[in-house]
Parts: sequence; C-alpha cells; structure tokens
Amino acid sequence: MRRVSIFGATGSIGQNTLDLIRRAPDDYDVVALTGASNVAQLARDAIALRADIAITADETRLDDLRAALIGSGVEAAAGSRAIVEAASRPADWIMSAIVGAAGLAPGMAALAQGCTLALANKESLVCAGALLIQTGREHGATILPVDSEHSAVFQALVGEQMDAVERIIITASGGAFRDWPLEELPQATLAQASNHPNWDMGQRITIDSASMFNKAMEVIETREFFNVSPRQIEVLIHPQSMIHALVGFNDGALMAHVGPPDMRHAIGYALHHPHRQKLPVERLDLAAIGRFDFRAPDDVRWPALRIAREVMARRGLAGAVFNAAKETALDGFIAGAIGFTRMSDIVAETLDAMDAQAGHIDATMTLDNVLNIDHLARKAAQAAILKRAG
Repeated sequence: MRRVSIFGATGSIGQNTLDLIRRAPDDYDVVALTGASNVAQLARDAIALRADIAITADETRLDDLRAALIGSGVEAAAGSRAIVEAASRPADWIMSAIVGAAGLAPGMAALAQGCTLALANKESLVCAGALLIQTGREHGATILPVDSEHSAVFQALVGEQMDAVERIIITASGGAFRDWPLEELPQATLAQASNHPNWDMGQRITIDSASMFNKAMEVIETREFFNVSPRQIEVLIHPQSMIHALVGFNDGALMAHVGPPDMRHAIGYALHHPHRQKLPVERLDLAAIGRFDFRAPDDVRWPALRIAREVMARRGLAGAVFNAAKETALDGFIAGAIGFTRMSDIVAETLDAMDAQAGHIDATMTLDNVLNIDHLARKAAQAAILKRAG
C-alpha cells in the first residue's frame, strides 16, 4: 500500500487525483490532504479516504474544519506552517497542486524526505526551478510533471537521448479570447475570461489561459524541467487541445502526445509511473475528429509569451518576480481594479522596477531569497496597480 498526500486537494487537480485514488482505495494510505477555504469538501474527502490529517491554508477556518471532522479520527490543522509540516510526514507519493507561490515551501519539504513529487504547481519551477531540482537530486527524490504539456513531453522522451532533441513544442488552446478582435480585448469581462472553451479548470488558471500567462509559465517550466535552451522551446495554438506537446529530434522526426483534454491522464501517468494503468478517460475517435488545427501565437494578442522569454534571458530570480507580479495583476483584474489587457503591463513594469534595484534579481537562489523577492515584487506590482487605478 502506497502512502500518498495531496496538497491542493479541493482544487481541480486535487479532485481529479482523488477520483483516481477512490477507484482503488485499497492501494493507497492517505496521509495528508490540504485545501483553502472549502473546508466542507476537504473534510468530506478526508473522512471518506481516512486521511491522517486535513489542513486548511485559511487559519480563520480551523474551527469549522475541526467541527466538520468531529468523531472521524482525522486530525485538523491550519496555516502555512502546518502545510509544510504535513509535507514532511513520510509519504511515498505527494501531489503538489497548491496554486501559486504558496506551493513552493511544501514542495521543497516533500523533496527533502526523498519521495516522488507529482508537480502540478508550475509556480515552483518558475520561481525556483534550479533550487527545486537540486533539492530533489540531493535527497534522491523523483519529480514527475503533471501539467498536461510537460507530462506529454516527459512521455515522448522515454527511451530517448536529450542530445538528440532539437525542439520542444508545447500547445495552447488560445483560451477564451483566441478569436476575439484585438480592439475588443480591453473590454473583456471577468465572466468572459473565466469561461474556457475546452478545459474544466479553476477560475484563476482559466483566466491565465485567456491571457496566455499560463502558457508563458509553462515555457519557463519547460526550460527548467528539461534543461533546454529557450530557443528550443516553441508554442503553437491548437484549438482542439488534443495534441498536448511534440518533441522534435535531430533526424527530423516529431513525436506527438495525443489524448483527450482530461487532466486524469497526466495525473494517472504520474500516479502509476513507471507503469501505465487503465484510466477512465475518453478514447479518441480520430476519424470522427477529422483534423487537427495549428497556428502561430500572436505576441500582440498574448504579450505574456514575449515577457516569458525576457524572463528567461534575465535569469536569476526574475522568474519569482514574474510569478509574483502575475498573481498580483490577476488579483487586480478579478477585483476590478484593472482591465484584462493591463495585466501584462503590470507584470512588465514590475520586472523593470525590480531589475533596476541592484542585488534583487541577481541574488543567490535560496528559499529565503525567493520568498523575499516574491514579497517585494508583490508590493511593487500592487503599487503599479494603484497608480493605474488612480
């Protein structure tokens, strides 16, 4: 029986992970489940799966969580320290699906115990990819990608040599506004940005898909995870979202990973790695699909992709600044303080401001320095939002 923990259990990735675990409950011993404000769902899942502990990130909801767990034997805790402590509890496999930079510290704690970390928290690699990978290496841990694109690349590379790889192509649906007239984008509403044409995801990642900040993060992830140069990474708009990535080799061959837009495939591959197991996902009828479409991305429509390449050129802690500014700008859009197209402006301005402050972006990559620059970048981004709102 494998000991497993799911960090971010109440989100889309977490719920899909639990769906797979529920289908074979005798195979897993659930150690820890974490969530945010949805303590009712967190408690239901913890009780159903007989978890050792359930933790909410929202310390004000601890009493609610305790009340929901009365009589179950499941321990309750709250706050970021409790989440990091839970990541240190012995487990064989840990899903890292906490959204945002908050997932970095528990991911590092999980790696320190030498487990397998299924990484759905893309911010960890963007903010501190080199640190995360080095920590895993030092402790004999395994990091498996759970983003559909990076899982696809990982699978396409099985049995291949990295020195034979010429390029990695990750695909993007284009999100809610892929076919909108450019002049209408500044007036895009929160409701419109929160409606993804292909995937069923949480609000924040759906908006990031519409702005392509999600794909910009994945470009940086690709560089960090697979240790390739930025010039080897390409992005293609693929509206059907069925080809998740392609790997091009030095003999001209392209290896494509094709599958339905269902996150349980990437999750299941990581859960059962290195073996494949039957999964409850759609089997594609290629004759019925008939065609796959592609087009090049437009940097005018999606400036996030251009900014990501600037981040990779700056190196150092620029990724942490990028992520913090992106999260803060997204908060500003959700709150109605800035328009949809202003998010990329805020991120670019924050990167410039932090780069101008000597010693910040070039500081040594340690967890403390990453968390410090994350804090500073959020303050700078918030100031930029207030300036524009004023």
